[in-house]
Amino acid sequence: MVIYFSGTGNSRATALELAERLKTGVTELTGSLLTSPAEHPLLCDGDEPIVWVFPVYSWGIPPVVVNFIRNCRIEGAEKSVHHMTITCGDDAGMTASQWRRLMASRSWKAGSATSVIMPNTYVLMKGFDTDPEALRDKKLEEAPAMTARAAERIAEGKTDDMIVRGKFPRFKSRIIYPWFKRYAMSPKPFHALDSCISCGLCAHRCPMDNINMEDGRPKWGDACALCLRCYHICPAHAVAYGKATDGKGQYLYPSK
Repeated sequence: MVIYFSGTGNSRATALELAERLKTGVTELTGSLLTSPAEHPLLCDGDEPIVWVFPVYSWGIPPVVVNFIRNCRIEGAEKSVHHMTITCGDDAGMTASQWRRLMASRSWKAGSATSVIMPNTYVLMKGFDTDPEALRDKKLEEAPAMTARAAERIAEGKTDDMIVRGKFPRFKSRIIYPWFKRYAMSPKPFHALDSCISCGLCAHRCPMDNINMEDGRPKWGDACALCLRCYHICPAHAVAYGKATDGKGQYLYPSK
């Protein structure tokens, strides 16, 4: 079983590729499954691995994924070996160590942890933007081989980490990540520009069901995962986050 959370499609593409290679099912974390995980139990064959796939948030696990792992009910999870495959724009810091602690807190057996480099999607701070076209295309070209490697490691029952940690991983994951969660994840700056065409796509595709259309304009609630799907999916580039997104690019995993 592959369980995944995705904002702009990088992790979704990785999850689907892993599921195909491992010949297993896929469950997307979205809607009430995310907001009320204990109320929606999952069933897993204890003889097959459980693969967790998600993007890296500021060198750590997305808080919504942390909450799901802590509170979900998966029948057979204690008999399975759990593996992690993460997508990140550059490096992942100590995300693997954080995931292993979560697995231990549930008394689940942790197997391999592997990272897959994908195009950058975070645009909400100064200095952060989508990748230039050439770099984006290079990452997309190289990603399938990394995903294939992750699948091989899972199939072989590996238990080690193959993660691009980057420089100063402990500082990033133990200092910046907690700061980011506390001070940089508010949905309040989200708003629609005058160029909004009232298509409702942002509301329809929000994995948290956190956006409502009021008088033809999107309104954001408090249950935001900060996945940025609403920003990147907008056909009019009319979703903004304060002024932080002014002049920034958009990215969605290319449809095949």
